Amino acid sequence: MSDTLERVKKVTAEVLKMDPAKIPDTANFVKDLGAESIQSIELVAAFEEEFDIEMDEDAALGVQTIDTAVTFIDKVVAEQHA
Repeated sequence: MSDTLERVKKVTAEVLKMDPAKIPDTANFVKDLGAESIQSIELVAAFEEEFDIEMDEDAALGVQTIDTAVTFIDKVVAEQHA
């Protein structure tokens, strides 16, 4: 498991109050994990804090699954920490 994936699951578990071990890599934040719209915004803020990045909120809110979040965050980290 990549470091980013592990951290995304940890943050998701904290925001959604669930066990990170029960979060599949391809889980959909809303459909599979039950995230509500306010929690989606909280997730974006928590990911920004965890990875020390700033994400475009509209683009970040368009990310639907754990694995696409990892790809999105890796890209933003690469751009902002280059």
